Amino acid sequence: MDTIIEVKGLKKYYKGTEAVKGLDLSVHKGEIFGFLGPNGAGKSTTINMLSTIIKPSEGHAKINGFDNVKEKNKVRASIGLIFQASTLDEKLTANENLKLHCKFYGVKKSLREDRIQEVLEIVDLTDKRYKIVETFSGGMKRRLEIARGLLNYPKVLFLDEPTVGLDPQTRAHLWDYILKLKEKAGITIFLTTHSMEEAEICDRVAIMDHGELIALDTPDQLKSKVGGDIIHVSTEANQAAKALIEERYEAEVTEDGEGLSFRVENGSKLLIDFVKQFDIPIKSVNLRRPTLNDVFLQLAGREIREENVSTKTSGNRNLARRGR
Repeated sequence: MDTIIEVKGLKKYYKGTEAVKGLDLSVHKGEIFGFLGPNGAGKSTTINMLSTIIKPSEGHAKINGFDNVKEKNKVRASIGLIFQASTLDEKLTANENLKLHCKFYGVKKSLREDRIQEVLEIVDLTDKRYKIVETFSGGMKRRLEIARGLLNYPKVLFLDEPTVGLDPQTRAHLWDYILKLKEKAGITIFLTTHSMEEAEICDRVAIMDHGELIALDTPDQLKSKVGGDIIHVSTEANQAAKALIEERYEAEVTEDGEGLSFRVENGSKLLIDFVKQFDIPIKSVNLRRPTLNDVFLQLAGREIREENVSTKTSGNRNLARRGR
């Protein structure tokens, strides 16, 4: 497969702390590439380096064949970028926001009208073209930001936590647009997320933790490495239950806020005997296949939790506008 992003030894230091620790990876043309990890894992810092917003401390990357330090303008012309926090001017209309962006990217005046109409059609916002953005719902604003990111016909579209703060229905609709975009335009999508559901949609997933890449493969291959089935049980005495499970089933038991999880082979066969024979009263028990969260749990020793992402500072927004 052709490579459109190549990263070698990428590092970023903040006041002596390594936020990103020697990252190496490649992204194929036309794929949805997921960057999975908890907040603080280094995902956004990596995207900011790849998109030329911040300079790497060490290492380099190439996007569409251009160096992210030496050829910043060519990299910027090759990408679209959707931030966690909105950078739309909500006092302007959708049309005015898109026209401003055309100017920033140097889209020729003769092309602007057709280009704006085209991207609005992709995200189903043609009827909102001349409406003030502050009247839009959260989902509509997100779709407008995606439209804006497409104005320069990017080779790579970076989506940094694109559905944070959206309700489940709006998330699902937004992903419909993203998948339609991939099929229609063949754009490579580089997605950061801590949502397991979003990571499952990706062609490949890189798992980050504490600035390091700890796994990279397709979602199915990553889950297959966990193997077996997962039994999750809540009891009236979880600490005693943990010790009993470890002794009786010789299994590694992990704890969360609701109970205990352990991996077994032939879970459906074992579950009946487990419930019948367990000495401690059981409140609830369920059996499931491994998830990407289980992969992260096995690799990092803890779960990825859905977290509220705070709004970026205005300084970050200004940086973002300059970077675009």
